[in-house]
Amino acid sequence: MSPDKRSAAAGVGPVDTRPLADRMRPQRLQEFVGQEHLLAPGKPLHAAIERGHPHSMVLWGPPGSGKTTLARLLAVHGNARFLALSAVLAGVKEIRAAVSEAQQLGRSEQRRTVLFVDEVHRFNKAQQDAFLPYVEDGTLIFVGATTENPSFALNNALLSRLRVYVLKALDRADIRRLIDNALSDAERGLGQANLEVAAERREQLARLADGDARRALNLLELAAELAAARDGDMTLAVQEVMSGSDIRRFDRGGDIFYDQISALHKSVRGSNPDAALYWLARMLDGGCDPLYIARRTVRMASEDIGNADPRGLRLALDAWETFERLGSPEGELAIAQAIVYLACAPKSNAVYVAYKAALEDVHRHGSLEVPAHLRNAPTALMKALDFGKDYRYAHDEAEGYAAGERYFPDSMGNPCYYRPAPRGLEIKIGDKLARLRELDRKAQG
Repeated sequence: MSPDKRSAAAGVGPVDTRPLADRMRPQRLQEFVGQEHLLAPGKPLHAAIERGHPHSMVLWGPPGSGKTTLARLLAVHGNARFLALSAVLAGVKEIRAAVSEAQQLGRSEQRRTVLFVDEVHRFNKAQQDAFLPYVEDGTLIFVGATTENPSFALNNALLSRLRVYVLKALDRADIRRLIDNALSDAERGLGQANLEVAAERREQLARLADGDARRALNLLELAAELAAARDGDMTLAVQEVMSGSDIRRFDRGGDIFYDQISALHKSVRGSNPDAALYWLARMLDGGCDPLYIARRTVRMASEDIGNADPRGLRLALDAWETFERLGSPEGELAIAQAIVYLACAPKSNAVYVAYKAALEDVHRHGSLEVPAHLRNAPTALMKALDFGKDYRYAHDEAEGYAAGERYFPDSMGNPCYYRPAPRGLEIKIGDKLARLRELDRKAQG
Protein backbone atom coordinates (compact mmCIF):
# COMPACT_ATOMS: atom_id res chain seq x y z
CA MET A 1 0.00 0.00 0.00
CA SER A 2 1.38 3.42 -0.94
CA PRO A 3 2.07 6.07 1.76
CA ASP A 4 -0.75 8.26 0.43
CA LYS A 5 -3.22 5.36 0.58
CA ARG A 6 -2.12 4.39 4.09
CA SER A 7 -2.66 8.01 5.19
CA ALA A 8 -6.10 8.07 3.60
CA ALA A 9 -7.02 4.75 5.20
CA ALA A 10 -6.05 6.15 8.57
CA GLY A 11 -8.37 9.10 8.01
CA VAL A 12 -5.63 11.65 7.50
CA GLY A 13 -6.09 12.10 3.75
CA PRO A 14 -3.47 12.39 1.01
CA VAL A 15 -0.28 14.19 1.92
CA ASP A 16 0.02 17.62 0.30
CA THR A 17 3.60 17.80 -0.92
CA ARG A 18 3.39 21.35 -2.27
CA PRO A 19 5.70 23.94 -0.65
CA LEU A 20 4.21 25.82 2.29
CA ALA A 21 4.29 29.10 0.32
CA ASP A 22 2.07 27.58 -2.35
CA ARG A 23 -0.31 25.91 0.12
CA MET A 24 -0.76 29.21 1.98
CA ARG A 25 -1.47 31.24 -1.15
CA PRO A 26 -4.61 33.34 -0.48
CA GLN A 27 -7.77 31.98 -2.06
CA ARG A 28 -9.87 35.12 -1.54
CA LEU A 29 -9.03 38.82 -1.46
CA GLN A 30 -9.77 38.97 2.27
CA GLU A 31 -6.83 36.62 2.93
CA PHE A 32 -4.28 38.77 1.12
CA VAL A 33 -1.67 40.43 3.34
CA GLY A 34 0.02 43.72 2.45
CA GLN A 35 -0.24 46.22 -0.45
CA GLU A 36 -2.83 48.34 1.37
CA HIS A 37 -2.02 51.25 -0.93
CA LEU A 38 -3.58 49.21 -3.75
CA LEU A 39 -6.06 46.95 -1.96
CA ALA A 40 -7.68 49.14 0.68
CA PRO A 41 -11.44 49.56 0.11
CA GLY A 42 -12.06 52.18 -2.55
CA LYS A 43 -8.73 51.70 -4.31
CA PRO A 44 -9.02 50.87 -8.04
CA LEU A 45 -7.36 47.45 -7.84
CA HIS A 46 -9.47 46.44 -4.84
CA ALA A 47 -12.61 47.44 -6.72
CA ALA A 48 -11.55 45.57 -9.88
CA ILE A 49 -11.02 42.34 -7.93
CA GLU A 50 -13.94 42.64 -5.51
CA ARG A 51 -16.51 43.45 -8.21
CA GLY A 52 -15.22 40.83 -10.58
CA HIS A 53 -14.32 43.31 -13.33
CA PRO A 54 -10.68 42.53 -14.12
CA HIS A 55 -8.69 44.62 -16.57
CA SER A 56 -5.29 44.18 -18.24
CA MET A 57 -2.39 45.36 -16.12
CA VAL A 58 1.25 45.16 -15.16
CA LEU A 59 2.19 44.30 -11.59
CA TRP A 60 5.60 45.78 -10.88
CA GLY A 61 7.28 44.87 -7.63
CA PRO A 62 10.03 42.92 -5.88
CA PRO A 63 9.99 39.13 -5.47
CA GLY A 64 7.50 37.82 -2.94
CA SER A 65 5.25 40.88 -2.98
CA GLY A 66 2.16 39.02 -4.24
CA LYS A 67 2.12 39.50 -8.01
CA THR A 68 1.14 35.93 -8.90
CA THR A 69 -1.43 35.77 -6.12
CA LEU A 70 -3.13 38.97 -7.26
CA ALA A 71 -3.36 37.63 -10.79
CA ARG A 72 -5.02 34.47 -9.48
CA LEU A 73 -7.44 36.48 -7.36
CA LEU A 74 -8.41 38.51 -10.43
CA ALA A 75 -9.43 35.27 -12.12
CA VAL A 76 -11.20 33.82 -9.08
CA HIS A 77 -13.29 36.90 -8.36
CA GLY A 78 -13.96 37.50 -12.05
CA ASN A 79 -15.04 33.89 -12.71
CA ALA A 80 -12.33 33.78 -15.39
CA ARG A 81 -9.98 31.01 -16.47
CA PHE A 82 -6.42 31.41 -15.21
CA LEU A 83 -3.58 30.63 -17.59
CA ALA A 84 0.08 31.20 -16.78
CA LEU A 85 3.17 31.62 -18.94
CA SER A 86 6.76 32.23 -17.94
CA ALA A 87 8.61 34.59 -20.24
CA VAL A 88 11.79 32.71 -19.34
CA LEU A 89 10.49 29.51 -20.94
CA ALA A 90 7.73 30.51 -23.36
CA GLY A 91 7.94 31.78 -26.94
CA VAL A 92 5.55 32.82 -29.69
CA LYS A 93 4.34 29.20 -30.04
CA GLU A 94 3.20 29.10 -26.41
CA ILE A 95 1.61 32.54 -26.77
CA ARG A 96 -0.43 31.37 -29.75
CA ALA A 97 -1.53 28.25 -27.88
CA ALA A 98 -2.69 30.33 -24.92
CA VAL A 99 -4.59 32.69 -27.21
CA SER A 100 -6.26 29.76 -28.99
CA GLU A 101 -7.32 28.25 -25.66
CA ALA A 102 -8.74 31.61 -24.53
CA GLN A 103 -10.69 31.98 -27.78
CA GLN A 104 -12.18 28.48 -27.50
CA LEU A 105 -13.17 29.08 -23.88
CA GLY A 106 -14.82 32.35 -24.82
CA ARG A 107 -16.87 30.71 -27.55
CA SER A 108 -17.84 27.56 -25.66
CA GLU A 109 -18.41 28.84 -22.11
CA GLN A 110 -18.60 32.62 -22.53
CA ARG A 111 -15.81 32.92 -19.95
CA ARG A 112 -12.92 35.31 -20.08
CA THR A 113 -9.28 34.29 -19.59
CA VAL A 114 -6.71 35.91 -17.33
CA LEU A 115 -3.33 35.27 -18.92
CA PHE A 116 -0.59 35.75 -16.37
CA VAL A 117 2.89 36.31 -17.83
CA ASP A 118 5.62 36.07 -15.22
CA GLU A 119 8.92 37.89 -15.85
CA VAL A 120 7.23 39.68 -18.75
CA HIS A 121 10.25 41.99 -19.16
CA ARG A 122 12.16 39.02 -20.61
CA PHE A 123 9.94 38.92 -23.70
CA ASN A 124 11.41 40.71 -26.72
CA LYS A 125 9.49 43.28 -28.77
CA ALA A 126 8.07 40.74 -31.23
CA GLN A 127 6.81 38.53 -28.42
CA GLN A 128 5.23 41.48 -26.64
CA ASP A 129 3.60 42.67 -29.87
CA ALA A 130 1.98 39.23 -30.28
CA PHE A 131 -0.39 40.07 -27.40
CA LEU A 132 -1.59 43.41 -28.76
CA PRO A 133 -4.63 42.41 -30.86
CA TYR A 134 -5.93 40.04 -28.19
CA VAL A 135 -5.59 42.56 -25.40
CA GLU A 136 -7.23 45.13 -27.66
CA ASP A 137 -10.28 42.98 -28.53
CA GLY A 138 -10.72 41.55 -25.03
CA THR A 139 -9.79 37.95 -25.84
CA LEU A 140 -7.26 38.13 -23.00
CA ILE A 141 -7.12 39.91 -19.69
CA PHE A 142 -3.35 40.34 -19.75
CA VAL A 143 -1.54 40.46 -16.40
CA GLY A 144 2.22 40.88 -16.64
CA ALA A 145 4.50 40.55 -13.63
CA THR A 146 7.91 42.19 -13.56
CA THR A 147 10.63 43.22 -11.17
CA GLU A 148 11.95 45.71 -13.75
CA ASN A 149 10.72 49.22 -14.53
CA PRO A 150 7.94 48.79 -17.15
CA SER A 151 8.95 52.09 -18.77
CA PHE A 152 12.14 50.40 -19.92
CA ALA A 153 11.13 46.73 -19.96
CA LEU A 154 7.93 46.93 -22.04
CA ASN A 155 7.40 48.48 -25.43
CA ASN A 156 5.12 51.50 -25.63
CA ALA A 157 2.44 49.79 -27.73
CA LEU A 158 1.79 47.14 -25.08
CA LEU A 159 2.33 49.44 -22.13
CA SER A 160 -0.28 51.92 -23.42
CA ARG A 161 -2.93 49.18 -23.20
CA LEU A 162 -2.12 48.22 -19.61
CA ARG A 163 -2.53 49.82 -16.23
CA VAL A 164 0.59 49.74 -14.08
CA TYR A 165 0.36 48.90 -10.38
CA VAL A 166 3.46 49.27 -8.22
CA LEU A 167 3.77 46.70 -5.44
CA LYS A 168 6.02 47.20 -2.43
CA ALA A 169 8.08 44.79 -0.37
CA LEU A 170 6.03 43.67 2.62
CA ASP A 171 6.81 45.34 5.91
CA ARG A 172 7.83 43.30 8.93
CA ALA A 173 4.37 43.37 10.50
CA ASP A 174 2.89 41.85 7.32
CA ILE A 175 5.52 39.12 7.30
CA ARG A 176 4.79 38.31 10.96
CA ARG A 177 1.08 37.95 10.09
CA LEU A 178 1.96 35.48 7.32
CA ILE A 179 4.12 33.47 9.72
CA ASP A 180 1.40 33.47 12.39
CA ASN A 181 -1.21 32.38 9.85
CA ALA A 182 0.96 29.53 8.60
CA LEU A 183 1.66 28.30 12.14
CA SER A 184 -2.02 28.33 13.12
CA ASP A 185 -3.59 26.99 9.90
CA ALA A 186 -4.18 23.26 10.44
CA GLU A 187 -5.57 22.67 6.95
CA ARG A 188 -2.97 24.28 4.68
CA GLY A 189 -0.23 25.38 7.05
CA LEU A 190 1.70 23.93 9.96
CA GLY A 191 -1.09 24.01 12.54
CA GLN A 192 -1.23 20.23 12.89
CA ALA A 193 2.43 20.15 13.94
CA ASN A 194 1.68 22.21 17.09
CA LEU A 195 5.01 24.01 16.78
CA GLU A 196 5.88 26.40 19.57
CA VAL A 197 7.70 29.38 18.09
CA ALA A 198 8.58 32.18 20.48
CA ALA A 199 7.72 35.74 19.44
CA GLU A 200 11.42 36.53 19.27
CA ARG A 201 12.01 33.71 16.76
CA ARG A 202 9.06 34.81 14.64
CA GLU A 203 10.51 38.31 14.58
CA GLN A 204 13.89 36.92 13.52
CA LEU A 205 12.29 35.06 10.63
CA ALA A 206 10.36 38.17 9.62
CA ARG A 207 13.55 40.21 9.59
CA LEU A 208 15.38 37.54 7.63
CA ALA A 209 12.64 37.45 4.96
CA ASP A 210 13.46 41.08 4.10
CA GLY A 211 10.00 41.89 2.74
CA ASP A 212 9.61 38.69 0.66
CA ALA A 213 6.51 36.65 1.61
CA ARG A 214 7.63 33.57 -0.30
CA ARG A 215 11.02 33.65 1.35
CA ALA A 216 9.42 34.00 4.80
CA LEU A 217 7.30 30.89 4.34
CA ASN A 218 10.16 28.93 2.79
CA LEU A 219 12.37 29.77 5.78
CA LEU A 220 9.59 28.85 8.20
CA GLU A 221 9.06 25.52 6.44
CA LEU A 222 12.79 24.78 6.50
CA ALA A 223 12.93 25.58 10.22
CA ALA A 224 9.93 23.30 10.85
CA GLU A 225 11.61 20.43 8.99
CA LEU A 226 14.82 20.90 11.00
CA ALA A 227 12.83 21.02 14.23
CA ALA A 228 10.97 17.81 13.35
CA ALA A 229 14.30 16.03 13.18
CA ARG A 230 15.35 17.49 16.55
CA ASP A 231 12.47 16.85 18.90
CA GLY A 232 10.54 19.94 17.83
CA ASP A 233 13.12 22.48 19.01
CA MET A 234 12.26 25.53 16.87
CA THR A 235 14.69 27.79 18.71
CA LEU A 236 17.75 25.93 17.44
CA ALA A 237 16.11 25.37 14.07
CA VAL A 238 15.49 29.08 13.50
CA GLN A 239 19.03 29.90 14.59
CA GLU A 240 20.43 27.39 12.09
CA VAL A 241 18.25 28.77 9.30
CA MET A 242 19.41 32.28 10.11
CA SER A 243 23.08 31.35 10.04
CA GLY A 244 22.99 30.54 6.34
CA SER A 245 20.34 32.87 4.98
CA ASP A 246 21.16 36.45 6.01
CA ILE A 247 20.94 38.11 2.58
CA ARG A 248 19.29 41.44 1.79
CA ARG A 249 17.54 42.31 -1.47
CA PHE A 250 19.81 43.71 -4.17
CA ASP A 251 19.55 43.16 -7.91
CA ARG A 252 22.96 44.34 -9.21
CA GLY A 253 21.69 46.26 -12.21
CA GLY A 254 17.91 46.62 -11.89
CA ASP A 255 15.74 49.28 -10.34
CA ILE A 256 16.74 48.56 -6.74
CA PHE A 257 20.38 49.01 -7.74
CA TYR A 258 19.79 52.39 -9.36
CA ASP A 259 17.44 53.54 -6.62
CA GLN A 260 20.11 52.86 -4.02
CA ILE A 261 22.96 54.57 -5.87
CA SER A 262 20.60 57.52 -6.38
CA ALA A 263 19.91 57.59 -2.64
CA LEU A 264 23.65 57.47 -1.90
CA HIS A 265 24.42 60.31 -4.31
CA LYS A 266 21.59 62.48 -2.99
CA SER A 267 22.62 61.88 0.61
CA VAL A 268 26.13 63.13 -0.21
CA ARG A 269 24.69 66.11 -2.08
CA GLY A 270 22.43 66.82 0.89
CA SER A 271 25.40 66.85 3.30
CA ASN A 272 24.15 63.91 5.35
CA PRO A 273 27.14 61.64 6.04
CA ASP A 274 25.10 59.21 8.13
CA ALA A 275 22.54 58.50 5.40
CA ALA A 276 25.36 58.31 2.84
CA LEU A 277 27.11 55.65 4.95
CA TYR A 278 23.85 53.72 5.31
CA TRP A 279 23.26 53.52 1.54
CA LEU A 280 26.92 52.69 0.97
CA ALA A 281 26.65 49.84 3.47
CA ARG A 282 23.38 48.65 1.87
CA MET A 283 24.96 48.44 -1.56
CA LEU A 284 28.17 46.76 -0.41
CA ASP A 285 26.22 44.33 1.76
CA GLY A 286 24.04 43.44 -1.23
CA GLY A 287 27.03 42.58 -3.40
CA CYS A 288 27.59 45.78 -5.39
CA ASP A 289 31.04 46.04 -7.00
CA PRO A 290 32.98 48.54 -4.82
CA LEU A 291 34.77 49.83 -7.92
CA TYR A 292 31.42 50.95 -9.33
CA ILE A 293 30.78 52.97 -6.16
CA ALA A 294 34.33 54.36 -6.31
CA ARG A 295 33.71 55.57 -9.86
CA ARG A 296 30.42 57.19 -8.86
CA THR A 297 32.14 58.82 -5.88
CA VAL A 298 34.55 60.57 -8.26
CA ARG A 299 31.53 61.85 -10.20
CA MET A 300 29.98 63.17 -6.98
CA ALA A 301 33.20 65.03 -6.18
CA SER A 302 33.09 66.89 -9.50
CA GLU A 303 29.35 67.36 -9.82
CA ASP A 304 28.37 68.39 -6.31
CA ILE A 305 31.51 69.65 -4.56
CA GLY A 306 33.56 70.96 -7.45
CA ASN A 307 35.81 73.90 -6.74
CA ALA A 308 34.17 74.60 -3.40
CA ASP A 309 36.65 71.98 -2.14
CA PRO A 310 38.92 70.58 -4.89
CA ARG A 311 40.48 68.21 -2.36
CA GLY A 312 37.31 66.12 -2.59
CA LEU A 313 38.14 64.98 -6.11
CA ARG A 314 41.66 63.99 -5.10
CA LEU A 315 40.38 62.08 -2.07
CA ALA A 316 37.82 60.24 -4.22
CA LEU A 317 40.55 59.22 -6.67
CA ASP A 318 42.76 58.13 -3.78
CA ALA A 319 39.93 55.95 -2.43
CA TRP A 320 39.52 54.33 -5.84
CA GLU A 321 43.26 53.61 -6.05
CA THR A 322 43.35 52.36 -2.47
CA PHE A 323 40.62 49.81 -3.16
CA GLU A 324 42.42 48.64 -6.30
CA ARG A 325 45.56 48.05 -4.23
CA LEU A 326 44.01 46.52 -1.10
CA GLY A 327 40.87 44.87 -2.42
CA SER A 328 37.94 43.89 -0.21
CA PRO A 329 37.21 44.31 2.64
CA GLU A 330 40.13 46.57 3.59
CA GLY A 331 39.76 48.93 0.64
CA GLU A 332 36.08 49.58 1.27
CA LEU A 333 36.98 51.72 4.28
CA ALA A 334 38.78 54.18 1.99
CA ILE A 335 35.61 54.52 -0.10
CA ALA A 336 33.64 55.14 3.09
CA GLN A 337 36.17 57.80 4.11
CA ALA A 338 35.77 59.57 0.77
CA ILE A 339 31.97 59.37 0.97
CA VAL A 340 31.95 60.95 4.44
CA TYR A 341 34.38 63.70 3.37
CA LEU A 342 32.29 64.59 0.34
CA ALA A 343 29.09 64.63 2.39
CA CYS A 344 30.67 67.05 4.87
CA ALA A 345 32.39 69.25 2.25
CA PRO A 346 30.97 72.58 1.03
CA LYS A 347 28.78 72.04 -2.02
CA SER A 348 28.89 73.64 -5.45
CA ASN A 349 27.51 72.49 -8.77
CA ALA A 350 28.76 75.64 -10.49
CA VAL A 351 31.20 73.81 -12.76
CA TYR A 352 28.57 71.18 -13.62
CA VAL A 353 26.03 73.86 -14.56
CA ALA A 354 28.63 75.90 -16.47
CA TYR A 355 29.79 72.88 -18.47
CA LYS A 356 26.22 72.03 -19.51
CA ALA A 357 25.59 75.65 -20.51
CA ALA A 358 28.76 75.70 -22.62
CA LEU A 359 27.67 72.47 -24.34
CA GLU A 360 24.30 74.01 -25.15
CA ASP A 361 26.04 76.97 -26.82
CA VAL A 362 28.26 74.60 -28.80
CA HIS A 363 25.18 72.79 -30.09
CA ARG A 364 23.33 76.05 -30.74
CA HIS A 365 26.06 77.96 -32.60
CA GLY A 366 27.74 75.14 -34.49
CA SER A 367 31.38 75.27 -35.65
CA LEU A 368 32.26 78.93 -35.24
CA GLU A 369 35.73 79.98 -36.34
CA VAL A 370 38.49 80.59 -33.87
CA PRO A 371 39.25 84.35 -33.87
CA ALA A 372 42.46 85.14 -35.78
CA HIS A 373 44.28 86.58 -32.78
CA LEU A 374 43.82 83.31 -30.84
CA ARG A 375 45.10 81.04 -33.59
CA ASN A 376 48.49 79.37 -33.49
CA ALA A 377 51.07 80.68 -35.97
CA PRO A 378 54.02 78.28 -36.19
CA THR A 379 54.75 78.97 -39.90
CA ALA A 380 55.52 82.06 -41.99
CA LEU A 381 52.33 81.55 -44.01
CA MET A 382 50.20 81.57 -40.90
CA LYS A 383 51.89 84.73 -39.70
CA ALA A 384 51.28 86.30 -43.11
CA LEU A 385 47.60 85.50 -42.69
CA ASP A 386 47.65 87.41 -39.38
CA PHE A 387 47.21 84.31 -37.26
CA GLY A 388 48.04 85.32 -33.70
CA LYS A 389 48.29 89.02 -34.61
CA ASP A 390 47.45 91.41 -31.78
CA TYR A 391 47.26 88.59 -29.27
CA ARG A 392 48.05 89.92 -25.80
CA TYR A 393 50.29 87.69 -23.70
CA ALA A 394 48.70 87.79 -20.24
CA HIS A 395 51.99 87.33 -18.37
CA ASP A 396 53.27 90.60 -19.82
CA GLU A 397 50.23 92.56 -18.61
CA ALA A 398 49.64 94.24 -15.26
CA GLU A 399 48.57 91.71 -12.63
CA GLY A 400 49.17 88.96 -15.22
CA TYR A 401 45.78 89.72 -16.77
CA ALA A 402 44.98 91.11 -20.23
CA ALA A 403 41.99 93.23 -19.30
CA GLY A 404 39.44 93.54 -22.10
CA GLU A 405 40.90 90.71 -24.21
CA ARG A 406 38.33 88.54 -26.05
CA TYR A 407 38.49 84.75 -26.12
CA PHE A 408 35.13 83.75 -27.63
CA PRO A 409 34.23 83.54 -31.34
CA ASP A 410 33.46 87.01 -32.68
CA SER A 411 29.72 86.44 -33.04
CA MET A 412 29.11 85.16 -29.52
CA GLY A 413 29.79 88.09 -27.24
CA ASN A 414 31.04 87.17 -23.77
CA PRO A 415 28.64 84.66 -22.20
CA CYS A 416 29.12 83.90 -18.51
CA TYR A 417 28.76 80.20 -17.71
CA TYR A 418 30.67 79.75 -14.48
CA ARG A 419 29.12 81.42 -11.46
CA PRO A 420 30.98 80.29 -8.32
CA ALA A 421 28.84 79.33 -5.35
CA PRO A 422 29.19 81.40 -2.16
CA ARG A 423 30.66 78.40 -0.34
CA GLY A 424 34.11 77.03 0.40
CA LEU A 425 36.98 77.95 -1.86
CA GLU A 426 34.57 79.25 -4.49
CA ILE A 427 33.97 82.30 -2.34
CA LYS A 428 37.54 83.40 -3.12
CA ILE A 429 37.24 82.30 -6.74
CA GLY A 430 34.08 84.37 -7.10
CA ASP A 431 35.75 87.41 -5.59
CA LYS A 432 38.67 87.11 -7.99
CA LEU A 433 36.48 86.72 -11.07
CA ALA A 434 34.38 89.69 -10.02
CA ARG A 435 37.52 91.84 -9.79
CA LEU A 436 38.79 90.67 -13.19
CA ARG A 437 35.45 91.41 -14.82
CA GLU A 438 35.56 94.90 -13.34
CA LEU A 439 38.98 95.37 -14.99
CA ASP A 440 37.42 94.23 -18.28
CA ARG A 441 34.66 96.80 -17.98
CA LYS A 442 37.16 99.58 -17.35
CA ALA A 443 39.35 98.47 -20.27
CA GLN A 444 36.38 98.44 -22.64
CA GLY A 445 35.45 101.97 -21.64
